[in-house]
Amino acid sequence: MKGRLLPDEPLTVERLGALLLGADQVRRWRLVAEFLEEYRWEPVESRATLLAADPAPTGDEHWDVFLAALAEHLSARDGRGAPQWTETRSLRRFWFPFNTRAARGKAVVHAPAAFRRRGVYVAAQELSVR
Repeated sequence: MKGRLLPDEPLTVERLGALLLGADQVRRWRLVAEFLEEYRWEPVESRATLLAADPAPTGDEHWDVFLAALAEHLSARDGRGAPQWTETRSLRRFWFPFNTRAARGKAVVHAPAAFRRRGVYVAAQELSVR
């Protein structure tokens, strides 16, 4: 049996954006979790390449801004500046992806700065994969 022609490539934020297009909310969060898991296992020195390319619109402004916040957040965690494409994305109205009373309370207190400054309120624990 022949091996694969191309090795498995880690999921990039650009590819993640394309996969979010037309996906329902449950699938979107599964894809984000998969991206975060793959990102976590990549060597720190190569992670910037996973965030470098500007994702095409997902069809939902909330998710477009979420991707920018995610790229900035992960870059900061790794001690790097955010990719330039993230600078122009923000919401005019706050968005709580997990919109229950408890989740909103946690998000207001614990949303990472990259998300908060863009109007996306999601608790940091929602962005961790174990």
